[in-house]
Amino acid sequence: MSAKKQSSPVTNSAADSANAMWGGRFAAGPAAIMQQINASIGVDKRLYAEDIQGSLAHAAMLAKQGIVTETDAAAIAKGLNQVKAEIEAGHFEFKVALEDIHMNVEQRLKELIGEPAGRLHTARSRNDQVATDFKLWVRRACDEVAAETRNLVAALIDRAEEEAATVMPGYTHLQPAQPVTFGHHLLAYVEMLGRDLGRLADARKRLNESPLGAAALAGTTFPIDRQMTAKALGFDRPTANSLDSVSDRDFALEYLSALSILAVHLSRLAEEIVIWMSEGFRFVTLSDAFTTGSSIMPQKKNPDAAELVRAKAGEVIGLTVQLLIILKGLPLTYGKDMQDDKAPTFAATDTVLLSLAAMAGMIRDLTPNRARMREACERGFLTATDLADWLVKHLGLPFRDAHHVTGTLVKMAEDKGKGLSDLSLAEMQSVEPRIGDSVYPVLKVENSVAGRKSEGGTAPDNVRAAAKAARERLL
Repeated sequence: MSAKKQSSPVTNSAADSANAMWGGRFAAGPAAIMQQINASIGVDKRLYAEDIQGSLAHAAMLAKQGIVTETDAAAIAKGLNQVKAEIEAGHFEFKVALEDIHMNVEQRLKELIGEPAGRLHTARSRNDQVATDFKLWVRRACDEVAAETRNLVAALIDRAEEEAATVMPGYTHLQPAQPVTFGHHLLAYVEMLGRDLGRLADARKRLNESPLGAAALAGTTFPIDRQMTAKALGFDRPTANSLDSVSDRDFALEYLSALSILAVHLSRLAEEIVIWMSEGFRFVTLSDAFTTGSSIMPQKKNPDAAELVRAKAGEVIGLTVQLLIILKGLPLTYGKDMQDDKAPTFAATDTVLLSLAAMAGMIRDLTPNRARMREACERGFLTATDLADWLVKHLGLPFRDAHHVTGTLVKMAEDKGKGLSDLSLAEMQSVEPRIGDSVYPVLKVENSVAGRKSEGGTAPDNVRAAAKAARERLL
């Protein structure tokens, strides 16, 4: 019987390590299943640099305030830097029994410097520690995603300048509507991504308050200097309320929301590439670098990279919803549920960074089929609005009457299998006798595009100016 009651040496070792961190309140080690569900080191080890950065700032502050000695603070700093070096060299052993990155770092620090390591956690809790680490990580992620977004913006602007005068159909309801330029179309996505950059900047600015020093939830009795640690970590100020400090994950939600909108924009552009490459359109081609073939159909060239970017938007949106649901029912302050905040945030970041890189590659790689785009502009009566505008300007018709006359001419051309510009003057005058020869230049696609010089319009000169302005504004 006694043999059955005795735990294995491995379990005892794990329990001893864990209990040393939890404190004397716990006499027995965790059950194996509890250890498995409780540990987060497999995910939060990505916070090692932020965890060490926060600990270095905290130790320096403790020494300045006379809470620990300068000697102990120096030993802590030296030990933490060694731990970081070991992790980055791949020599660090992450232990599940120590639960998370904080305990793994602290335990190794104790092995390296002994007793002074135990003083590091004075006047802080894992609650404010993880909030600080996570904010530092998300802040850096905002910068990384913004940088990759600007890379895509640069690619779009470059191609827009090249294609400033390339005409193509513009669509509503995926039906041909009016002629535009390919450059103008690409710049629409630059505007979307510009708003994405603004959202990332807003999220970064709002999160930039330091939770460090809020301790478990109520602050601390030690005479700490939160202004000092906030400044050392690049925060604008300390957080104002200790309860909110440890329970707030709005910064992660706002960041993920920005990523979700960004992913939707990438998905829309990916969908356009898929459509443009289809046989019905053939507006662009991608090289073998961003396409695949079929295992059975040798003629196929599939836009798989675009399709995968399109799919990954669903992943990012789902991860955002995941964090919303984790947080929706939590009372103040910290709940262990919040341990699961990092996995969706890390995964969404990885997915968006990959999608941005893939999309930038595709934009730089694609070859527009200018002749095919121009040919498509001759179908669907794309200059009908130009005709209606001409009737208003030159004949003084009310726009609604001009719209009716134009619709009648479109029906006539459709019945005769002609384009609008192919109708004879006599045919046009049978609907509106005052129409003259000067109407024909208006019906030319290039003239239609060139005439749309209103601010934000598709005229080639507008596109070139807009590309230049976007480059200055966003890059």
